Amino acid sequence: MALVDIQVPDIGDFDEVTVIELLVKPGDNVKAEQSLITVESDKASMEIPSSQAGVVKEVRVQLGDKVKQGSVVLVLEGEGAATTAAPAAAPVAEQNKAPAPAAPAPAATDSVASAAAPVATAGPVEVRVPDIGDFKDVAVIEVLVKVGDTVKAEQSLVTVESDKASMEIPSSVSGVIRELKVKLGDKINIGDLLAILEGAAAPAAASAPALAAAPAAAASAPAASQTSAPAPAAVAPAHEPSAPTGNLPHASPSVRKFARELGVPLADVKGSGPKGRITLDDVQGFTKAVMAGEARTQAQVAKAPASTGGGAGLDLLPWPKVDFTKFGPVERKDMSRIKKISAANLHRNWVMIPHVCNHDDADITELEAFRVLMNLEYEKAAKAGNNAGVVKITMLAFLIKASVAALKKFPEFNASLDGDQLVLKQYYNVAFAADTPNGLVVPVIKDADKKGVVQISQEMGELAKKARDGKLSPADMQGACFTISSLGGIGGRYFTPIINAPEVAILGVCKSSTEPVWDGQAFQPRLMLPLSLSWDHRVIDGASAARFNAYLGQILGDFRRVLL
Repeated sequence: MALVDIQVPDIGDFDEVTVIELLVKPGDNVKAEQSLITVESDKASMEIPSSQAGVVKEVRVQLGDKVKQGSVVLVLEGEGAATTAAPAAAPVAEQNKAPAPAAPAPAATDSVASAAAPVATAGPVEVRVPDIGDFKDVAVIEVLVKVGDTVKAEQSLVTVESDKASMEIPSSVSGVIRELKVKLGDKINIGDLLAILEGAAAPAAASAPALAAAPAAAASAPAASQTSAPAPAAVAPAHEPSAPTGNLPHASPSVRKFARELGVPLADVKGSGPKGRITLDDVQGFTKAVMAGEARTQAQVAKAPASTGGGAGLDLLPWPKVDFTKFGPVERKDMSRIKKISAANLHRNWVMIPHVCNHDDADITELEAFRVLMNLEYEKAAKAGNNAGVVKITMLAFLIKASVAALKKFPEFNASLDGDQLVLKQYYNVAFAADTPNGLVVPVIKDADKKGVVQISQEMGELAKKARDGKLSPADMQGACFTISSLGGIGGRYFTPIINAPEVAILGVCKSSTEPVWDGQAFQPRLMLPLSLSWDHRVIDGASAARFNAYLGQILGDFRRVLL
């Protein structure tokens, strides 16, 4: 293997350009045409590719360095006969010097020549795409002006982007824009009509963005550069990257492409590179922050309710940053994936839904006695071999069935808000919170109105096992109309469960306890179940919530009401 110097190929009429990004490091394997560095001039940024494949042995440039045609970018341990590419770079440079003075010559197409020709002072003038080198079908990624704007000669009109470079196309004349002939996403080529100007003054001598040939083409085929389009004679006025024209983010073409693939709006990403340039790491970091609920895009902010000066939009004080180690030893532990996802959802639901919570008690003395009796009978049947297995009926199964009856009687609880409309559902899917080692998950019993308590108990057992094993599918946790969060035998009295959007209510239940209850003549020991019903005040009012809780308590007190 021979060591090969990889040099900057013909990059047009640029004298020196600044290295703004290093895309490889020593030890990396690179392919032919793989980008090595990103450079930037006043008007364009471009990526310099490798002329051959190999292993990077040494990087010869640093961020901020100035490079030009023939500058050594890195040393590569090359593969095969392609090692002859490096010595050829010098002749290429010499060959390219000769045609440079001929830039304004009649080699350009008639349409380009007409764009540079003298024009009348007041008549309409067509502004066309000048010679942009060896690019074809470049995409318009930003339109920098609008109809009615007054522009000067050499003022940028649009920004275009190829696979390897982005550049601004300037106006060849000054005047007022009467018509724009391109829009975002259009593909344009040399000679295409960009705009029609009125009141135009004499044009500048040249208006190309000075990117004569695709760096990849120049690097991989040096001989072809002899016949490529000549470089333009002048470069448009300097453009300060830290204050880009319009809203174009300051990022290289590869970073922009990466962001598009992820669906990341670059305007929302803060750059950490030179002059605020957005790097690959910035895009990845922003994506992780959005997924973790630590950041929001401008689109998400726009959809959120407007802040009126005191809430979560919300003009709150910043979260306190404390060095906890000052006060004693600490241990840091990453939150589980489930907790990260649920935390973001719970935060949104608590902030955006106006919660109200009603507390009540249900007398489940007879229901619990019935449940215990049924479980004993199933155990006896299992021992006698009269059924396939033991079915354990839980109080939560009765609660699900009772909730369905209450949802039918009070349909606004079985609804969701969709803008200004209330979606009243004709099905009854009830979710229940299941505790797992990694956090709470919420599987759903589908069509609970069509199932008996025994079948619901069986499905709950199966879903709870899948939850503990981490095998719940997205389908197992979708489509709920109403949720029950049960603390079961753990303890507690009442709490305020957070509504699971887009539902409008959630029922919380705690540990039942035996209490003395006055029956009109004496205190009797009764098993009481605490109920906590949280509801969305945009959909439900206090009277409806009180009736729902009271009706639910009646069903639990006498389960025969389910049949009515």
